Amino acid sequence: MLRNPSTKYRPFPQVNLPDRQWPSRTITQAPRWLSTDMRDGNQALIDPMDAEKKTRFFDLLLKVGIKEIEVGFPSAGATEFDFISGLVTSGRIPDDVTIQVLTQSREDLIRTSFDSLRGAKTAIVHLYNAVSPAWRKIVFQMEQADVKQIAIAGAKIMRDEAAKQPNTDWRFEYSPETFSTAELDFSLECCAAVMDVLKPTVDKPIIFNLPATVEAATPNIYADQIEYFCRNVPNREAVIVSLHAHNDRGTGVAATELGLMAGADRVEGCLFGNGERTGNCDLVTVALNMYTQGVDPGLDFSDIDEVIKTVEYCNQLPVHPRHPYAGELVFTAFSGSHQDAIKKGFAAQEARNDDLWEVPYLPIDPADLGRSYEAVIRVNSQSGKGGFAWVLEQDQGLKLPKKMQAHFSRHVQQLADETGRELHAGDIWSVFQRVYCLNTPQHFQLLDYEETRAANGERIFAGKIAVDGQEKSVSGRGNGLISSVVSTLRDSFGLTLDIADYSEHAMGQGSGVAAAAYVECTTDDGKTVWGVGIDEDVATASVRAVLSAANALMN
Repeated sequence: MLRNPSTKYRPFPQVNLPDRQWPSRTITQAPRWLSTDMRDGNQALIDPMDAEKKTRFFDLLLKVGIKEIEVGFPSAGATEFDFISGLVTSGRIPDDVTIQVLTQSREDLIRTSFDSLRGAKTAIVHLYNAVSPAWRKIVFQMEQADVKQIAIAGAKIMRDEAAKQPNTDWRFEYSPETFSTAELDFSLECCAAVMDVLKPTVDKPIIFNLPATVEAATPNIYADQIEYFCRNVPNREAVIVSLHAHNDRGTGVAATELGLMAGADRVEGCLFGNGERTGNCDLVTVALNMYTQGVDPGLDFSDIDEVIKTVEYCNQLPVHPRHPYAGELVFTAFSGSHQDAIKKGFAAQEARNDDLWEVPYLPIDPADLGRSYEAVIRVNSQSGKGGFAWVLEQDQGLKLPKKMQAHFSRHVQQLADETGRELHAGDIWSVFQRVYCLNTPQHFQLLDYEETRAANGERIFAGKIAVDGQEKSVSGRGNGLISSVVSTLRDSFGLTLDIADYSEHAMGQGSGVAAAAYVECTTDDGKTVWGVGIDEDVATASVRAVLSAANALMN
């Protein structure tokens, strides 16, 4: 890399718009959406979609709720032409959906495009030609007047071809391609010339697509360009301003959002941002960004995993695990402090009296996208006690006391360090069973018991306990069931435990659910041991918890 890149590159010029209005605006309603997955996205694939995949993708776009779909480039070849024509003749296009095709401003290509749409109820023909200086000088070796004439000639052919098929409701789109790197006034001049030919009205507006064909500046400059265009285009009420941002600088979504604030009406892009070079604007991200601000995007991503599955199959490209909203790991926390905040956020959310979403680190409720809460917190060597506790609660229904979480976390942390990998719910449950002696056989095993009350009010525990497999009848007295079990351990086995803390909870809701009991015990020498008991009867769960602590002490 050059130590002085200014010798090779220069900053993009600012737009002279001192009274710009877009910075103080917000997005309050959804734009019109156009998917270019089947055209722009398809031409960017190593292996373009065949008819089966394009059909499957088309059906997905319908299910998501996209109403305008650029289905292809019919003049590219027989495969594209036949697919588009087949969509029309097969009746697969719903009445409220408009398909669109793209064509360069060449007579033969425009005619082919109209032929592919023969019989369509309504359709958009999208005409483009590049207008920026680099393309004019390097690619075409033309002057401005020559480039504008290409646009005018293409518009006239579109007008005449549409007149030959009066039963179709034709709509027109024109792109001054490379708009983002062209002179604004020249782009306006080309668009005005196209309007003079096609005569758009309020009822049949023309679509002007203003593409960041190559993203060459910060998003605020694109917004300035859009606002300047919207202010100066003639007959604005007969114009739909459409955005088509690429992602060369990694800011395609930001440029699109600022472009909407600058006055645009329509967004073009691909699901998950597939497209040439670094991709197109990501429609999923833009739509869900709106959703998190309380704006209905008019698109349905409530089963985001099914959308991902279809897109990955059709494109043969993976959706990155950190992709906004959609990635496998975007709702996942491994960090202990993050896990603790999320866990507390879910608890607070459950206790709230309103539906307003407010959970740390999660800008959207994963359930709105069909994701489960179980996957939100995952455990590895970076995780803390909150993460382990969350997984146990979601997987087993156990709500560990806070001090017990700290005790258990050391054991899980040790396994995470030893394995050097993510721990799954089964790993954590296995450690929990081992540490708190829930698996069999154990030194003390409860076989049967009954509790009675003495005349003086004391509770009497009388039961059968297997000690290393040998059944033994035991009994003890105390002021409650737990204290009578503690007395039994002391009198029958010489094991002294003092109860420091006890808690219990139901493992679920309704009748017939199991109960969990937790005891914190101390020994004569100051050692702390924990016990856990699980049973359909809460009293039995508490007995098992004391025996669990005794077993932990014996191990």
